[in-house]
Parts: sequence; C-alpha cells; structure tokens
Amino acid sequence: MSYLIKPQGYRPLLDLKQTELGIKQIKEFFQMNLSSELRLRRVTAPLFVLKGMGINDDLNGIERPVAFPIKDMGDVTAEVVHSLAKWKRLTLADYNIEPGYGIYTDMNAIRPDEEMGNLHSLYVDQWDWERVITAKDRSIDFLKEIVNRIYAAMVRTEYMVYEMYPQIKPCLPEELHFIHSEELLQLYPDLTSKGREDAIAKKYGAVFIIGIGGKLSDGTKHDGRAPDYDDYTTLGKNGLSGLNGDLLVWNDVLQRSLELSSMGIRVNKEALVKQLKEEGEEQRLELYFHKRLMEDTLPLSIGGGIGQSRLCMFYLRKAHIGEIQASIWPEEMRKECYELNMPLI
Repeated sequence: MSYLIKPQGYRPLLDLKQTELGIKQIKEFFQMNLSSELRLRRVTAPLFVLKGMGINDDLNGIERPVAFPIKDMGDVTAEVVHSLAKWKRLTLADYNIEPGYGIYTDMNAIRPDEEMGNLHSLYVDQWDWERVITAKDRSIDFLKEIVNRIYAAMVRTEYMVYEMYPQIKPCLPEELHFIHSEELLQLYPDLTSKGREDAIAKKYGAVFIIGIGGKLSDGTKHDGRAPDYDDYTTLGKNGLSGLNGDLLVWNDVLQRSLELSSMGIRVNKEALVKQLKEEGEEQRLELYFHKRLMEDTLPLSIGGGIGQSRLCMFYLRKAHIGEIQASIWPEEMRKECYELNMPLI
C-alpha cells in the first residue's frame, strides 16, 4: 500500500542537472569522510548470496527476498541481499582486519515488500560498514563515540552542500541528542513509536535512539530488528538494554523525522543465543553464519548502514526519494508527484 506525503507549496531548490551534480558530490565527499572517521577501507560487495546460509539480512523477519535459480549450479537458489549486516562480519574475518579498523561498501538491494512512498523505494542503496572491536568496546559509551564520528561527517557534508548551493541553508545542530527508546516511551507515553520519533526529532533536530528491537516496559518494541546481528538485549550501565540504535534528523520539507542510519554493536555468542531464543528462532544456530559465530571464527564488531539516497534527499531538500534515485512507482503516484512539483526520475 503506497503512501504519499504532500508538502504544501513545495518547490525544488535545484533543477535536474544541479541535483545530479549534488548527488555525485555528496556521495564522494561523505564516503571519504566516513572512511577517515572510522578508519574503513572500501571492499567489493555481492548483489546476491546463496539461500539457506544465514548470510542474508532478515530485517524484521517477514520481508520476502528476491530469489532466482542458478542454472549452472543445479538450480540452487540465490537471494538478492536485503542488506549486508552479516556478510560484512564474515568479510572482516576473511580479510583479517585488526581491532580499530574496518570496511565499507556500496550496498544495492531490492526490497519488493516495501510500502512505496516519499521515503521508501523498491531499490535500496546505502553505505554498509563494519569495524572490528574488542570486548571492552562493547558498551554504550563506545557506541556513542562511533555515532558521534559519523554525525560529524554528516555535518561537514551539509556545509559542503551549502558551499555548492548557497540557497540550501545548513540546519543540522552541532550536537547529536541521545535517548533510549524506553526513555522516549516515558517522555511521550500517548504517542506511537513513529509519533515519538517525530516529536523528539523536531525538538532536537538530530537524535540517536538507543535500544531498537528489545521489548519496552509496555510490552511493545520501538521497532523490529532481526535477532542475529545487532545486540539489543545486553544491559547498559543505566540498566536499560540495547547496544544499537537509529539516527534520525528532522526533515523540514516533509515535517517529519527521517531515519538516515541504523547501526549497532553486533551480537556475541551469548547475545545471539539469548535473542534467538526470545524470538523462537534457535534453528538458525544450524546455519553457516551462526555456526561461524558460535565457533569463535568471527570477530566482535560494530556496524551499520547509511542510506545514500535518503542522505542526498535530506541535503538537497527533496520531498521524494524518487527525485534522487531511479525506481519503479505506481503510475498514479508518478502523476500526482509531477503535479506537486516532485518529478520522479
């Protein structure tokens, strides 16, 4: 079911040529800064992986991957990746990356079950990154340090865009606000999780919500998360669970929050077993990725994804992700967007 937000009086600040140039400059500048901030080297990533190995990201566990048989391998099934959350950890091991260093890559995915709209497309492009850590790094303080480094790269990139196009005024605050999803629930108990995100992002401009995937005091989850990559159950020093989170900014064009990145400290053996048990998914322990983790042949790590089209959409003040990337849209939406000054590529 597609859903279209219709900002009143919207006028794009850049024409198509300026937009394409801006996209190129943003992607080049940001990934260079991300690599420098986190000490990441670029690697080549797959578009698809073999089914049944536990490597593909299960997202919320209900999304269907695009799958196809491989003729030259006896029609064994391959799946187009949803993301590279677990593949990256395998790659860290294969490349013998040392603690304090990591990798990043351009991830391209197809998610046929996405509800298409201003922020969601069938096509997903993001920078997927992963960095080796030590046992003492598995803390909220270390998570915040990494998040702040990524946010610093975002702030610098926004200023670069302003230098290119002075009509686009910077709006990101100097400091990122951190809050746990349970604290957010207590702050806005009468709102939905999405409503809480909108409220806190509007208040602070940029926020990182900690603890995505674990159950809150009211028995709900702030949002879904697959149980076998982010650690969302380990307790922090504040007594609240979760070593992961989402980075959101306030999108003034759409008058709502915009998630730009999801990241977290990854599960160790104990957290993997606990989270799989909670979700009734213990059979995954028989899969290739999970066996590698349980056999201690994968490093401890932190990682995440940063939406490329969403980042460009935010910086260039676009109202629809289809103004940034080429995809398929319902014809009715395409016509309506054109009438609303949101021409879709």
